[in-house]
Amino acid sequence: MTTETLLADRSMGAVPVGWDADMAVTALYSAHFRSLVRLAVLLVRDIATAEEVVQDAFVAIHGAWRRLRDPDKALAYLRQSVVNRSRSVLRHRAVVEKYAPKGLPDAPSAENGAIGELERSAVIEALRALPTRQREALVLRYYGDLSEAEIAHAMGISKGAVKSHTARGMAALRSVLEKMS
Repeated sequence: MTTETLLADRSMGAVPVGWDADMAVTALYSAHFRSLVRLAVLLVRDIATAEEVVQDAFVAIHGAWRRLRDPDKALAYLRQSVVNRSRSVLRHRAVVEKYAPKGLPDAPSAENGAIGELERSAVIEALRALPTRQREALVLRYYGDLSEAEIAHAMGISKGAVKSHTARGMAALRSVLEKMS
């Protein structure tokens, strides 16, 4: 008779009134753990997380057993707890995804960096070989990104002289770099 009552109670989720939290949660766990995990898997789409959610729900009901007004509704409480905890997991995932660091761009290879350094050092060496005015005009134009008028003002010369120094400097720079390679 007791066994039949337990089986009927397990299938319906009802728990005898005289049971303490340990006995009641053990009976609920053995009868409903799998179905609650299936419910959580459908919500969180991850078996391990679903099992964790259900375990947390069982721990919570164990701690709240004395405060339950109607122990016959323990299964309903568990289901609601699983749904709420699943929602919390999904909210947490959304926040983590929203604020996840973006992937770093592909870094250039070490060879690329070495070649770039060689090219830069070759350009700097070639710039040093230029006459002072040509070097100043090129540096202000291409490194300083100044306009012809701004270069003329900075160097204290006319715009025409800036054009002349820039053109001669580029030609000399091109010649020196071609000889280096």
